[in-house]
Amino acid sequence: MQFLLCALSVLSLFSTIYAHEEDVHTAKYDTDNFSDELAKNNHFVMFYAPWCGHCQSLAPTWEQLAEMLNEDNSNLKIAKVDCMKDSKVCSDQEITSYPTLKFYKLGDSKGIRFAGTRDLPSLTTFIRGQLREDEEDIEEVTGPQPVDGLVELTEETFDSYVESGKHFIKFYAPWCGHCQKLAPTWVQLAKSLELEDVSIGKVDCTQHRTVCNNFEVDKYQGGRSHEDLKSYVNKMLGAGKEEQKEEEHGDDTPSPVLELTGETFQGGIQSGYTFVKFYAPWCGHCKRLAPTWDSLGKKFLDRPDVSIVKVDCTLEANKRLCNDEEVEGFPTIYLYKNGQRVSEYSGSRSLDDMYDFINKHMVHEEL
Repeated sequence: MQFLLCALSVLSLFSTIYAHEEDVHTAKYDTDNFSDELAKNNHFVMFYAPWCGHCQSLAPTWEQLAEMLNEDNSNLKIAKVDCMKDSKVCSDQEITSYPTLKFYKLGDSKGIRFAGTRDLPSLTTFIRGQLREDEEDIEEVTGPQPVDGLVELTEETFDSYVESGKHFIKFYAPWCGHCQKLAPTWVQLAKSLELEDVSIGKVDCTQHRTVCNNFEVDKYQGGRSHEDLKSYVNKMLGAGKEEQKEEEHGDDTPSPVLELTGETFQGGIQSGYTFVKFYAPWCGHCKRLAPTWDSLGKKFLDRPDVSIVKVDCTLEANKRLCNDEEVEGFPTIYLYKNGQRVSEYSGSRSLDDMYDFINKHMVHEEL
């Protein structure tokens, strides 16, 4: 396989964690006490949904973390919020996927998102970094640690590190002239995004050939200034200004989008192609997508073999459906053919890209 050098790739792995068994040590917060509790202590909070598989997997680890740290005189509290019961808290905190973990320093109401691997060593390392002090009750852990926001990855640490969260990785060679020119800008980018929901990393391909050979890297074709790179990251995170400013409908035409429930879902997807958006009404990304989703439905109004559908996962009648369909973040978009899921859509949420995605699948099936 050709050796790939000086290439950039965004690895967006939106996985979240939690498991929700009997919580003895974990503090439970809701709309009534969330803000008050944040004003009393440092906090590490898990935002979750009971039906979320990743949340269920994380539960024992989160409870173990709480058992270690939730003591009477501790300067940190491990807590959780059920977003299905307390959607206002989760909406205010801009939670769009489960689980989402956020660290709040005393009195802070915005928090810092955790984007690393959700195991006990990684969680305790993150806490140590946020507290900026050595805690005797937090064991030493191993793993790549960011320096001014920049993480250096190796063959041993790459897979586990990018397993979760969002990552912008530079694959380089020390002798590469373009890489040398990019180096100070890459450091600047890492510092400027240190508190954002993305990690900036690098891999030396002369030392870690396995990663660079085996990992499929698409070369980054854009500008390499700090401004260009930061703009690219924001766009990939769904924060691009162009994608945030979709126009509202200006007429009273009914939405050409079919809304299905747990009872009607199977019948509604049995025939032809069905493009389904699983969403939560309070989700910011879902709100921005809504007018585009309606426009997509209009484009297929004359196509009886294509249905554009939405499912509200916060409704009690739909929670089992969303769990069965492995919905772990909002919005989640799947394409079904004759009742069978054939693909998950993870591309741009622009009207043209989603329209082309459906048509390409239909053409491919016809060949």
